Amino acid sequence: MSRRKSLILCALACLMAPAVWSAPAAPASPPPPAELHILPVQGNIYMLVGAGGNITIQTGSDGVLLVDTGLAGMSDKVLAAVRTLSDKPIRYIIDTHVHADHVGGNEAIAKSGTTIAGGNVVGDIGSSASNQATIMAFQTVLDRMSTPVAGSPPAPQGAWPTDTYTTAERKIFFDDEGVEMIHIPAAHTDGDTMVFFRRSDVISTGDIFLTNGYPIVDLDHGGNIQGVIAGLNRIVEMAIPQDLQEGGTLIIPGHGRLCDVADVVFYQEMVIIIRDRIQDMIRKGMSLEQVKAAKPTRDYDPRYGSSSGSWTTDKFVAAVYTSLKAPH
Repeated sequence: MSRRKSLILCALACLMAPAVWSAPAAPASPPPPAELHILPVQGNIYMLVGAGGNITIQTGSDGVLLVDTGLAGMSDKVLAAVRTLSDKPIRYIIDTHVHADHVGGNEAIAKSGTTIAGGNVVGDIGSSASNQATIMAFQTVLDRMSTPVAGSPPAPQGAWPTDTYTTAERKIFFDDEGVEMIHIPAAHTDGDTMVFFRRSDVISTGDIFLTNGYPIVDLDHGGNIQGVIAGLNRIVEMAIPQDLQEGGTLIIPGHGRLCDVADVVFYQEMVIIIRDRIQDMIRKGMSLEQVKAAKPTRDYDPRYGSSSGSWTTDKFVAAVYTSLKAPH
């Protein structure tokens, strides 16, 4: 077969192939490292690093609960890492939001688990819709995953949340402790959930809190800097430090290292200071370009700033400016 004919056939095959859904990428999604790492946190909780966003793992007599599932291509490694901690089934997956580095593994990982039946049902539910782990999320995560956007098809149904909530919080009891899902409206996105493990005293924040850069405010998916600050305030309200402000409640961020409340307070104050500076510049009638030129983040840039990549300091400033200029 000639090379020209081969190229034509290949092009036709690509045109005829069905479109594949891709979860919305976060404005900043660095490639995952080659290896995953498991860090014991406290109580029943572990932190899995390296699959995209940080994954929180709860283990116990009832089974395994995951907060987020990482990138789709890392699912096999995530499952292998979970199996080093527990041979019990994965029962629950909680999505903190809709970005691909946090929900990409939903379908593959949920298929490996089973839903706990309630009432008088004996054993696991046998229907195809329930023969997987329960995926829980705020309602807007399901809305976005199940709706075609700009010619892209919806997510495969196996990746969709199977149990959603629309209230300020949702609570379950699993592995001998209360698990509280807390919705923060219009923060990193419009579907953010933080998860508080009460007995273990651990908060999994999703991308409301990071340690490796300025907050990612995804305006296209309903994000707003005021909501990010509200989320950080909520973490500080819930967390209780040990003596001298070290230890106590531990916090697993969406990206970055394990933290305690003192780390969150430093980050919270930084975000509030920058928000207030930009708000003051807006009151003075400054344009976005003038605000960028004034460098309202300059004293924090050595730690959090970036001039390259998909989430730069300028993009952060622009997101804060747009959030504050928007009508409320």
